[in-house]
Amino acid sequence: MAVPGEDGSAPAPSHADPRGDPFLTTRFAVPTRPVTFLRRDRLLGHLGDDPPTPLTVVHGAAGAGKTLLVADWASARDGPVAWLTARVADKGCGTFWAYLLQALRLAGLPLTSDVGFPTEPGRVPDALLTRLAAALSARTAPLIVVVDEYDRATDPEIADQLEFVLQQAGHGLRLVLVTRTEPLLPLHRYRAAGAVTEIRNAELAFTRDEAADLLALHGLRLTADDVDALVERTRGWAAGLRLCALAARDEPDPRTYLQEFEADRTTIADFLLAEVLKRQKAGTQDLLLRTSILERVCPGLADALTGRTDAGLILTGLHRENAFVEYLGHDWFRLHPLFGEILRAHLRVRSPGLETELHRRAAHWLRHSGSLGETLGHAAAAHDWETAAGALVGDLAIGEIFTGLRVDDLSELFATMGPGPAGPATDLVRAARELSRHDLERGLPRLHLAAHALARRGASTEDDPDGLAATRLSCAFLETLAARLTGAPGRAETAAQAAERLRRDVPGRLLDEHPELIALLHTHLGSARLWAGRMREARAVLTTVVDSGRAEATAQARQECLGHLALIDYLKGWPGRAERTAWATVTAADGHRDPPPAPGPGLTPLVLAAVAVDRDELDRAQALLDAAADPRGLPPDPVAQAGESIVTGRLLLARGDPQAALEAVDRTVVAEEVSPWAAAHTACVAAAAHLAEGRPETAVKLLAEQPDGEPVCLVGAAQAELAAGRPEAAAELLGRVRPQSHVGPAVAVRAALVGAQVAGEAGDLARQRGLVAQALREARHERLRRPFVDAGPWLRPLLRTVPLRALAEGWLTPGPPVPAGEQPPLPVVEELSGRERDVLRRLAQMMSTEEIAADLYVSVNTVKTHLKSAYRKLAVNRRHDAVRRARDLGLL
Repeated sequence: MAVPGEDGSAPAPSHADPRGDPFLTTRFAVPTRPVTFLRRDRLLGHLGDDPPTPLTVVHGAAGAGKTLLVADWASARDGPVAWLTARVADKGCGTFWAYLLQALRLAGLPLTSDVGFPTEPGRVPDALLTRLAAALSARTAPLIVVVDEYDRATDPEIADQLEFVLQQAGHGLRLVLVTRTEPLLPLHRYRAAGAVTEIRNAELAFTRDEAADLLALHGLRLTADDVDALVERTRGWAAGLRLCALAARDEPDPRTYLQEFEADRTTIADFLLAEVLKRQKAGTQDLLLRTSILERVCPGLADALTGRTDAGLILTGLHRENAFVEYLGHDWFRLHPLFGEILRAHLRVRSPGLETELHRRAAHWLRHSGSLGETLGHAAAAHDWETAAGALVGDLAIGEIFTGLRVDDLSELFATMGPGPAGPATDLVRAARELSRHDLERGLPRLHLAAHALARRGASTEDDPDGLAATRLSCAFLETLAARLTGAPGRAETAAQAAERLRRDVPGRLLDEHPELIALLHTHLGSARLWAGRMREARAVLTTVVDSGRAEATAQARQECLGHLALIDYLKGWPGRAERTAWATVTAADGHRDPPPAPGPGLTPLVLAAVAVDRDELDRAQALLDAAADPRGLPPDPVAQAGESIVTGRLLLARGDPQAALEAVDRTVVAEEVSPWAAAHTACVAAAAHLAEGRPETAVKLLAEQPDGEPVCLVGAAQAELAAGRPEAAAELLGRVRPQSHVGPAVAVRAALVGAQVAGEAGDLARQRGLVAQALREARHERLRRPFVDAGPWLRPLLRTVPLRALAEGWLTPGPPVPAGEQPPLPVVEELSGRERDVLRRLAQMMSTEEIAADLYVSVNTVKTHLKSAYRKLAVNRRHDAVRRARDLGLL
């Protein structure tokens, strides 16, 4: 043993620590890198920042690659590096400093005998530290000292002593600490002074490119998606990636292995259990195992699962120790995915049956303090369907079964719910799942059970701890849907009115969080009103949904409402407006500027198909009809069923198959109440089919059974009367068609053409030409070709006359050949008045505006007004062009 000096230290021995044990030389060796080691330049550059800071801390989880990173950097240094693996720190500060002094000597630091040597394992003289700091401060270049596994130095005295030497050594020392935990040093001061370089756990994580390079070093080449999946599962954890690579390269199908391996049956499990779990106290191990069932955990939830009251302190400590516990913010933590997976498997072996109970506890705690999604997941895992259904209904989230981002997740989650238990919430969820598939046979009995159970509880919703008001509102919502699906507008109104009253009893927070429920309720009510033929009231409620905002949760409801509004426009005889509204459903959903070629299923393609038939675009109409079918095979509701039947019948008529058209509209629409518009349009298609097969009396009788005043039926009946040889009756029916301002162009065009045929048979050729011109002007803007095709052969000669030819050319009939390089002339949008023709004739004689005014005995301003009107109708801007255009059209 060395002889102590006056300060209690001894001359430095070169062979033993204060206990007299020989130095373990492995503690001073820079670790060697394996053959498959990947050099990471981005981190090496961080370590070698210029100018270097006096303190560098590399801290991360076990297996994060800390030691090999620093070893790679140290080995590449030109100057000396003192390396110490601090596994001796738990033997006392004297032993720690003895080893550190030996590391300095091995690195070539000339320490004089007056520096001394610790003589006691648990004590270091202050003089020794002072003299060491003085020796270091005298250096012209800093000595790099790496202390690996510094997290083993748990004695605060070691930290204080190291801090003293670091401060006093000045530029003579650069200290690099490699540790799992944040060192017990005043890092806040170093950070404020910019005197510390830190590489944390997140920076140590491998990037996708780094992971791909590491796998390649192991002979594995994966696709970018496969690498991404592995990085996501391991969170870029170095040891996890290496262990996966080592295991996969021995497999016949490495790619499949890496996609499907069970973490608890690999060397990863052995590593994490030994290096992380078993190093914790028994209580901490229990907390980790119990919380492993959670995607994320907060102190209150951890306390509920463990029965503790100090889970927050433990979780915070685990995070600081980089013990595979991530901090998410706002008191929430998360276990590393692989660690959690291994802990869950360990929990099942260690405590069989406990996992279900933990899920149940988690669901009950989250029901009042957490998110709905997490509550549902844990309740389902515990097979606690009362809690799951109660949470969904009580949070007013039952609409998410029909729309929103979680439709598939909820469908899968509740698919395993059996026939029990029974109760309002569970019955409502079962009813909702069946009604979402339009399965009325199974859904309605469940809905009735829930409604009767709620009725037995009474009407009061005061002091509502169980969310009874939300449950009642959910029930009213489903009753409105059921009424829509069964074609019962009266019951839909009753249920919707009840829902409006119940809204006052539901917390506003729930209504704000789940806008889809009210949006869907109004959608169902609007559809029911549409079925009842109450178009104005239907439009009002449907428009409230469309105008309700841009929330993603209500997107599906808004699109459905736009489809219904488009159908209303079409039924009113406004095909162009219907088309624009229908395309709005697609552009709103997909963000298209131009209409895409194939909208999704529902009313939108039906309406577009109907417009295509009106425009005689029969192939397009068929394609749209095919697109209207629900890919899930769900039966359509009455509105869609009737619409599909009517459009199919009209298309078959246009294709010349009246018998198939009759069969199409003869299909029974299952509904409790008859829809007036569905009945009227079905009768019109059937009547047209009978007319096509030479049975006008059958057509007359069929349309006579429809309510008076329906314009489409009046026009169809007039056409049937005309075919039966009763033009007077046809004229009388046409006279009952409402004024043109209240009738859309689709009805007005057909009415004008039937009127023109009546006028022609009466010999009133001028009126006939006028009515055909009126029909052409109405139809041109909407591109309605089918009414002219259906009108019959009497119309064709008329369309070749002036000015009707000009009104039809270019959109209904082919125009004259156009010389190359010239634009075809536009047809007259509107027929010129007599006074406008008078003005044009004088214009052709080269008369001035003043001369025309004097010749016609009108003011100059009146002549200018007539000229502007004529220019607009002729689609020109100048006098010369107006005269030439009028001559081309035979108007002069």
